Amino acid sequence: MYVQGFLIAVPEGNKDAYRALAEKAAEKFAEYGVTEIVEAWEEDVSDGKVTDFRMATKAEPGEKIVFSWMVWPDKETCQAAHGKMENDEFWTQQMGEMPFDGMRMIWGGFSPIFTMGRD
Repeated sequence: MYVQGFLIAVPEGNKDAYRALAEKAAEKFAEYGVTEIVEAWEEDVSDGKVTDFRMATKAEPGEKIVFSWMVWPDKETCQAAHGKMENDEFWTQQMGEMPFDGMRMIWGGFSPIFTMGRD
């Protein structure tokens, strides 16, 4: 298993547009081999004294934090998907305008060292 995590600040009024984008993208990621995607909309995010999700994404007033992750069978499948994305016109022709500022998105890939509740 390989996990990609994402943190994004999304204008509150763009929640439906973000969800629609996520659903559309999920279908394509499934073609590439992703096994699970979770898109979680902020409900209880505290402001920190040193750092927090808002500071990390440079969230502006009226923006909500989206915490999401994708589960891949392995790192190789994930990397192959990124190679396919570069040549797939879907991402430039079908996705349209992003309902968030992608320059403030944070992401990374992770190898789990402990899981609970998964088969």
